[in-house]
Amino acid sequence: MNWLILLLAGVVEVAWSQSIKPTHQFTRPLPTLICLSLMAVAVWLLSRSMETLPVGTAYAVFTGIGAVGAITLGIVLADDPVSVGRIAALCLIVGGIVLARITT
Repeated sequence: MNWLILLLAGVVEVAWSQSIKPTHQFTRPLPTLICLSLMAVAVWLLSRSMETLPVGTAYAVFTGIGAVGAITLGIVLADDPVSVGRIAALCLIVGGIVLARITT
């Protein structure tokens, strides 16, 4: 169950990462409230997953999901550049997440 909570925490972290830019450096109240709320929920879910998962593993998986999601959404939604190096980096991150999961 804690792996599912950790997956959800990572998904919320992706949403949080995408909510930062619309705050315009935290000068817009509603986007800032949404951003801070997503951040709090992501960290709360992460802390819940750490009840049974090792701290290092949980945090690495959490940030890995966030990185993969943020890069992927950047490519799909914001026309961020696609290169062999970026795709290789994504594959390495996903591989690390999978390895952390199967060895914990």
